[in-house]
Amino acid sequence: MRIDIITVLPEMLEGFVHESILARAEKKGLAEIRLHNLRDYTLDKWRRVDDYPYGGSAGMVMQCEPIDRCITALKAERDYDEVIFTSPDGERFDQHMANDLSMKGNLIILAGHYKGIDQRIREHLITKEISIGDFVLTGGELVAAMIADAIVRVVPGVIGDEQSALSDCFQDDILAAPIYTRPADYKGWKVPEILLSGNEAKIREWEFEQAMERTRRLRPDLLDSD
Repeated sequence: MRIDIITVLPEMLEGFVHESILARAEKKGLAEIRLHNLRDYTLDKWRRVDDYPYGGSAGMVMQCEPIDRCITALKAERDYDEVIFTSPDGERFDQHMANDLSMKGNLIILAGHYKGIDQRIREHLITKEISIGDFVLTGGELVAAMIADAIVRVVPGVIGDEQSALSDCFQDDILAAPIYTRPADYKGWKVPEILLSGNEAKIREWEFEQAMERTRRLRPDLLDSD
């Protein structure tokens, strides 16, 4: 799959997309992440991409023209399944959405900035708006990076142990069970005996019980969502 991220701060994302899971996915030829500086698509000699809002309200607004020029240029090269805008009033991002998007071919993510983008872009070019929570960030770069990471890590073949991704929190709408590693006894802090028993059926049963207990205690809303 390919993910094109449109941003006014590409340098903020450079290191992120070339490290860890995203870098591994690119190396394996399973995903391609490309950054596009929105300022490269403005005709303004000062490379401005924002202006004052009509109506006199506070803040600055991302303009139509550079966004339209960038998205149009990308669409001229390939088809895209979704054009995503990172926005605090978008649909809440979760693991199910990450799983669904990982099955797509090509995605554009527009990182929001300033007060937001001209509404006409949202109406005519954006196909999906995504939020990571009920709060406002300075820009959508961190959100775009998080979305890309969550999507790419569940693309088959990216993680060597695919069961690891499938057993992550929220894959089954519950939190993950506690996990432990060596040594089995550290300063008197012991690993539960069941995990050392070798009885796989009993271990899976314990993990499910622990996952349900943690979910009830820490995130009861997940159990009430149905």
